[in-house]
Amino acid sequence: MRLPDYALSPLTYALLLTLALVGLWPRLPRTLRVVGVAVAIVLLISMAPVGANVLVRMVESQAPPASDCPVPAPSTIVLLDGGTDRRPLSPDDLSALSEPSLHRLFAAVGLWRRTPGAHLVISGGGPGVPDSVLLRGLAERMGVPAGAIEIEDESRTTWENAMYTSRLSPPVARRIWLVTSAMHMPRALGAFRAWGFEPCAYPSGSLHTPFSARIGYFMPQSSSLAKAEAAIHELVGGFVYRMLEWKQHRKNNPTEHEPSTSARH
Repeated sequence: MRLPDYALSPLTYALLLTLALVGLWPRLPRTLRVVGVAVAIVLLISMAPVGANVLVRMVESQAPPASDCPVPAPSTIVLLDGGTDRRPLSPDDLSALSEPSLHRLFAAVGLWRRTPGAHLVISGGGPGVPDSVLLRGLAERMGVPAGAIEIEDESRTTWENAMYTSRLSPPVARRIWLVTSAMHMPRALGAFRAWGFEPCAYPSGSLHTPFSARIGYFMPQSSSLAKAEAAIHELVGGFVYRMLEWKQHRKNNPTEHEPSTSARH
């Protein structure tokens, strides 16, 4: 079950904590007052560029750079969709594609152009017209031949991206370039490894911005709140996905978890 956005927002908890402190302040012991104010300050900092970038770095640093991919480099590129801004009206309604989807596609097509004989797999479903159908159409307009593209159009989550891609026929090569945003990459890598792939990370872009001494870098901003929410979503999602990966590993390797003969006797 997907949590509502407000459940992973520091703004939600900052408001709730502030209301609690205001209402209970006369009855709170000094220690709880200090702790409450300190937590509120941390939440405010997380909504400023200085705090949001720390959260972003915590997530994005978990994925290895593309330069760590062992040679020879994969010739199969798997692109994960980034969703749409609205429901597309037709397979040609490319304006429905979200900014993350476009960034990921541009990165994947650029990688395809530098990889002789590359095969591009686009993964992503969606209500109505699947996201992968929209992305395939745009990839073809950018010069990728239809014969070099394969789509997976059933998935709605990152876990399903990996699961349904692993079930395509003919089978997709195990060694792949995995193209998605840097923020999304750690969770995506784990999911694809769980489903038997050997992915090399190819991030389409980072949300991290350089440090600045300007006062605005330390002030809460709506753009920083969005970055913090995205990072927290990935941190929480990463924990959930590690549980899924563990269960999938047990399913794929049942003998590793069976008690030995000597242990049974």
